[in-house]
Amino acid sequence: MTQHSSAQNAVDLYTDGACSGNPGPGGWGVVLRYGNHEREMYGSEAATTNNKMELTAVIEGLAALTRPVPLVRIHTDSTYVLKGITEWMRGWKRNGWLTSAKQPVKNADLWRRLDQECGRHGEITWEWVKGHAGHPENERADKLACKGRDEAKKP
Repeated sequence: MTQHSSAQNAVDLYTDGACSGNPGPGGWGVVLRYGNHEREMYGSEAATTNNKMELTAVIEGLAALTRPVPLVRIHTDSTYVLKGITEWMRGWKRNGWLTSAKQPVKNADLWRRLDQECGRHGEITWEWVKGHAGHPENERADKLACKGRDEAKKP
């Protein structure tokens, strides 16, 4: 057991998204930590938005967990992701994926995938981390997201 993990069998996901222009080429990054084990992942899309990349980072991090995990702690610097999952999604689902203004939810396909991935695991906790403030794992996730974004820019 490491000092990083207060609960045995817990996984920490540090996620970030990046985009050049909004929309534009984008990337996502994840630092996954399970006890003493770490894995870095990233990906890219040629034409996307920052919010899509923030969501994709969390989805891909959860999808990388091949077995259900009793506790997943997700660390994100995206208030969009955090508020969407903890405050808005219940209403969206109740309203048939419409906002309170009766408009279709933006990125509903990604929100549905996120909901499905969350459902595979036990408890999921959400922690907001201030971006670009020296948080080591958030900085690593940002570098991975930027690597994906930069690869998406190449012809």
